[in-house]
Amino acid sequence: MIRRISFLLFLILLAIILVFNPNFKTISAGIAILLFGMIMLEEGFKVFTKGPLQTILKKATNKLYKSITVGAFVTALIQSSSLVSVITISFISAGLITLAEGLGLIFGANIGTTATAWLVAGFGLKINISTLAMPMLVFGIIFSFQKKISLKGIGSVLAGLGFFFLGIHYMKQGFDVFSNYIDLTQYSVSGYLGVLIYAGIGIIITTILQSSSATLALILTALAAGQINYENALALAIGSNIGTTITAVLGAISSNISGKRLAGAHLIFNVTTGVIAIVFIFPLANFVNYLSEIVGIGLSDYTLKLALFHTIFNVLGVLIMIPLISRLERFLLKFFKDKNGKDIDEPKFLNEAILEFPATVISSLLNESKYLYKKAIFEIVAHGLNIHRDDIKSDKKIKNILKKSTKNLKVDVENLYYQKVKTIYGEILKYASTAQKELNLSEKQNNKITDIKIANRKMVETIKDVKELNKNINLALTLENKHLLKEYNSFRKKVIKVIRVIYLYRTDENTKKYANKLIQLKNEAKENKNLSNKSLDKLIRHDLITAEMASSLFNDYANVNDMIKKLIEVAELLYDDKDSLFE
Repeated sequence: MIRRISFLLFLILLAIILVFNPNFKTISAGIAILLFGMIMLEEGFKVFTKGPLQTILKKATNKLYKSITVGAFVTALIQSSSLVSVITISFISAGLITLAEGLGLIFGANIGTTATAWLVAGFGLKINISTLAMPMLVFGIIFSFQKKISLKGIGSVLAGLGFFFLGIHYMKQGFDVFSNYIDLTQYSVSGYLGVLIYAGIGIIITTILQSSSATLALILTALAAGQINYENALALAIGSNIGTTITAVLGAISSNISGKRLAGAHLIFNVTTGVIAIVFIFPLANFVNYLSEIVGIGLSDYTLKLALFHTIFNVLGVLIMIPLISRLERFLLKFFKDKNGKDIDEPKFLNEAILEFPATVISSLLNESKYLYKKAIFEIVAHGLNIHRDDIKSDKKIKNILKKSTKNLKVDVENLYYQKVKTIYGEILKYASTAQKELNLSEKQNNKITDIKIANRKMVETIKDVKELNKNINLALTLENKHLLKEYNSFRKKVIKVIRVIYLYRTDENTKKYANKLIQLKNEAKENKNLSNKSLDKLIRHDLITAEMASSLFNDYANVNDMIKKLIEVAELLYDDKDSLFE
């Protein structure tokens, strides 16, 4: 509500200013065009995040120096720290990278945002930028009308750059006209009081514009037009850095836990960097003057000096935070706690953030399906056989497990399905279908999601098989017919053997050994399904079991072999990680 009221008041105030001060129209139009250009740039680069960009960012996180470097380079290239943040949140949510690895990308993104200042100060304000903007807009629009997605992306990037430069041109032109009527330098304030006042103004402007890059472009054009002095411009730049965290915090309110943690890291980093820059603003300004002489920046070239100052205090902030990154991670994990004690039917890995990119949605669907398989399906199958899970995980001989497992565990398989499987199964299918419908998936990625859906369907079918088998096993345990019990124990033995091998396949380092065993067991199940059961025929001929018992045994014989096949196929579909998620 407060946000809506503030936005409404801002619109009213802006309308009044534009009506009563026509000279401000050109500057406002320039800011609007520049912001529109940045939006188009981000949309254009999103086209290329479906593969290469994700791969680069994912592979860069194994070393902190690499993640900071790549985060800086990618942000400087695409002119969007928010896009890097979105990818990072998706990766963390999907479990592809840890929070500490994601922090490196975010710190690097902060350094990368300094490229905007250099682009505006060193290029946008030095030449007649509108001469470059027009051709970019023309070619950008032409490419945007093409059917090929990659060409549309290139078109958005070109048009975005064109609008970005055109916005700078209008802002510069507006300040030149504005200076004929009002001299804003008369409102300059020197000393630390001025630093605090103008840093506050920088925070407010960035909060309104929702972009530190746009604020920096505004500061640089005003500085180039002589509308603000250099000292106040430095304070405004610091304020813009702090102000961008408010945008991140507001965006994280409705975000998942990964988004909140990353926004918290962003806030801590930028506020810490801002406070240090404010405290040491004058020594840093002197250091900038010293470096400017060395690199050949003119004494009165304040726009380039501001760009240098902006880069120095952001790099300084990263250098200060690097030794503290593990402590920061622990603090964020402790402060932003995920909901404890989630029920099995509640999603652990599925959330809106993972739907941004194919790799993250596939990883999350896999993790969710694996969790369901080992926590719910494993329990339902084991208890449906009246076997405790710990016995299956142990190295006890199966015949000894069967000897002691003679009690009915009184498991309601159908109730367990509704309690632990049905809801999460629906969520997995929903996210899988949404990804296949809305994301630009490669054939390989689409097939992987289809495999995950098939694996989940087979899990549900296995539960139905267990339900019928459970009733007949319990009957065999109560009837005093050793021949019937022997047959059902042989069924139990086959299933226990399979789920034990699957457990070892999931947990043991020697996966190849158990993968080969699973192939062998699956082939046996296929062959057994088509063979007549000689022992059953013998029991019937000698009247050792009733016709009703024989009917149940025949049905369950086929049931058990089907169940074994499904359990193995699910394990193969979920735990065969040969395919790259990014292809």
